[in-house]
Amino acid sequence: MTAPERPAAYSGPTPVPPYAPRPGRTPPEAVAQPAVPPVAAARSLLVPLYVHPALDPGAWRALEQAAGRLYGVVVNVADGPGAGPPDTVVAAAARRLRAAGVRLFGYVDTNYAARPAREVARDLRRHQDWYGVSGVFFDRVASGRDRLRYYRRVAVAARRGGARAVVLNPGVHPDPGYAAVADLLVTYEGSWEDYTAAAVPGWTAAHPPSRFCHLVYGVPGAAAARAVARTAAGRGAAVHCAVPGGPPNPWQYVPSGAA
Repeated sequence: MTAPERPAAYSGPTPVPPYAPRPGRTPPEAVAQPAVPPVAAARSLLVPLYVHPALDPGAWRALEQAAGRLYGVVVNVADGPGAGPPDTVVAAAARRLRAAGVRLFGYVDTNYAARPAREVARDLRRHQDWYGVSGVFFDRVASGRDRLRYYRRVAVAARRGGARAVVLNPGVHPDPGYAAVADLLVTYEGSWEDYTAAAVPGWTAAHPPSRFCHLVYGVPGAAAARAVARTAAGRGAAVHCAVPGGPPNPWQYVPSGAA
């Protein structure tokens, strides 16, 4: 996934004190297994909105209005929280979403388990301190069983640091062991054309649909977006996102159903 573009005239953030304290540490006994949050059927949209609020304030406002339909929104400033200081425009937009009842997930790149765990933890802390996120969206996640230990480690650390929900995005169906690590597992990220023919392995049937998400781009119109929702549900994924855009950054658009 691509970080949001800043507006051409953007002069950079100004230092401000963090407005939302990081949640307290979770007791170790509470992090052994994912605590799947109860999500109503209507809250089926996980939205990675990778456009700066100064470039498209309407997109961010649309998500405030669609709060009741959102599983959550992924906050991504610069392929993560950025190096700092916090971006005050993003912070204000995040604050409005939280006030509307939207759960926020901080985008954290794992580079397919090659990124040091301490850097991963640092990015999540910055997201919590600067943008008030309550969950984490781990991106560029590996899918092989040989990397499971890494993701167990970073997921446990995230929960101990206050993350209430952990999303893993391998973008494909990974080894079944990943389902025991994540609260939500993104098992498809790709184009509408490929999605129509995508297969689902049998092991997913052992888990409730609320544990799986499909992210689909290049979706040509509202009728196709409704087809994505039906297809995701039929394939055992209760959470999805369908946007019209394509590479390099399809996630700068508000999905159908949230606009």
